[in-house]
Amino acid sequence: MKNIIIIGARGYQFNYGGWETFVTNLIQNYNDKSVQFHIPELNHNKKENKSILNKDGVSCLQIYVPKIGFVTMFLYAIKALKYLKEYIKKNQLENVVVYVLGCRVGPFYPFLIHSLKKQGIPIYLNPDGLEWMRDKWAWWIKECFKISESCMVKHSDYIVCDSKAIQNYIDNKYKKYKKKTYFIPYGAYLNEKEEKTELVKNILKQYNIKENNYYLMVGRFVPENNYELVIREFMSSNTEKDLVIISNVKENKFYKQLEQKTNFLGDKRIKFIGPVYDHPSLLYFRKNAYAYIHGHSAGGTNPSLLESLATTKVNLLYHAVYNVEVGMMSSLYFSKRKNDLKSMIEKCDTFDASTIKKYEKLAKDRIKSTYTWQLVVEEYKKIW
Repeated sequence: MKNIIIIGARGYQFNYGGWETFVTNLIQNYNDKSVQFHIPELNHNKKENKSILNKDGVSCLQIYVPKIGFVTMFLYAIKALKYLKEYIKKNQLENVVVYVLGCRVGPFYPFLIHSLKKQGIPIYLNPDGLEWMRDKWAWWIKECFKISESCMVKHSDYIVCDSKAIQNYIDNKYKKYKKKTYFIPYGAYLNEKEEKTELVKNILKQYNIKENNYYLMVGRFVPENNYELVIREFMSSNTEKDLVIISNVKENKFYKQLEQKTNFLGDKRIKFIGPVYDHPSLLYFRKNAYAYIHGHSAGGTNPSLLESLATTKVNLLYHAVYNVEVGMMSSLYFSKRKNDLKSMIEKCDTFDASTIKKYEKLAKDRIKSTYTWQLVVEEYKKIW
């Protein structure tokens, strides 16, 4: 029996973000009875610390960490890695592989994995995107991320990159470490069935949204996803369609700055509808959008982009190397130049049925060629 321990996601079957989506879909598509997955889960209940929940055959190890802002995930990763030696010994695990998601623990990393390496356990690292490039972080946090990335790449055995651009960056930046790197992206599903749930009906009614009459944005509410650029350009366009934004919007400092800079509250077409975690409902909004706008400018292969290519007919992407790598000829690309996205939206509004169908086919063919979960799983089976 091979035992694969994946550390870095909040847990298995958690409706939250990219890592959680990845872990859940990877395991559900793995289909190998000779493999046992072990997933540490972030738990805020002290009484459940180190207990194990069984979810569909997956051993979910509960790691208690109190809610203390952005430091929570840092402490969670440290505690999970620190406990691994005891966990492996206690459960008599053999043939173990450890897969670490994200570069969070930095200089603590070599000490946390020392006992694992002494046992000959291979350590795989997925550095994710370049966290230090994200606009939301203060300069000193960005410097910490750079140090953390360097330290964790140096002390891992193998590096798995979800983007070829990230792989090239790791190969060039850390050439002296001579690490074996692999390109394995995230996956997406084709031909999924959407559902007009009660949640969908309520949102459509509440915000007066009409099917196939809105542009859609889906993503975390952070500056590097270019909300200001997209909203400003959309507001300056003459489109009569809406801009529906599905995001974990909070009326925080960023929200207030966005409101002041764009005055989006004065444009009835701009509709923040909050997060939609229910998958069939989210799928409905994707499939019934006129087009999808992807403003992400940092990170690697973004799961939201893959889902959009698999479901939405026309895709307008911010011209970042990661997005171009994924979308290639299937999508349209905009820059930060004034009126660039505005003109693209107005042009998109004039597309006839055959043009829309052409882009839809190109997008689905792109997913089929590289980004299905079946292809992703086969690559992981090879390296593990």
